Amino acid sequence: MNIVPIKQLNRAMVNQFFTNHWGSPQMVVSTGIYNCSELDGFAAVENGQRIIGLITFVIRGNECEIISLDSIMENRGVGSTLLHEAETWARQQRCTAVQLITTNDNLHALRFYQKRGYQIVNVFPNAVDKARRIKPSIPKTSPDGIPIRDELLLVKRLDG
Repeated sequence: MNIVPIKQLNRAMVNQFFTNHWGSPQMVVSTGIYNCSELDGFAAVENGQRIIGLITFVIRGNECEIISLDSIMENRGVGSTLLHEAETWARQQRCTAVQLITTNDNLHALRFYQKRGYQIVNVFPNAVDKARRIKPSIPKTSPDGIPIRDELLLVKRLDG
């Protein structure tokens, strides 16, 4: 597995990755509407050509916001490696915190991020209903039956 800046990859390949895993490269969260295939980030690439993971982010002031993190190979360190790479990059950009938004049903993400030092700092009740008006393809329930309604803001301080 090699970690490379997304800028080095063919954008059509990145766009296709998001379409395959999210239905489109568009991500709608409380902080904005993003085309993930156009954002900065890193990719985990296997055999020099196959994307096995991607992380995208934006910088606002002294904060880095992770917009997406995907790994198609669970429990092999792909997500952890990409997250570490993004945090290292954020420190180099003099960011003091990394934040992200996930939904109330995403128990896997909540476990993943909290184990890596992220803390839930805010809950936005019914925020997904607003996002669904822009992106109607967002499901109403998770595969395990949890209603998808709320967004949760997680933050990790980088100073110290």
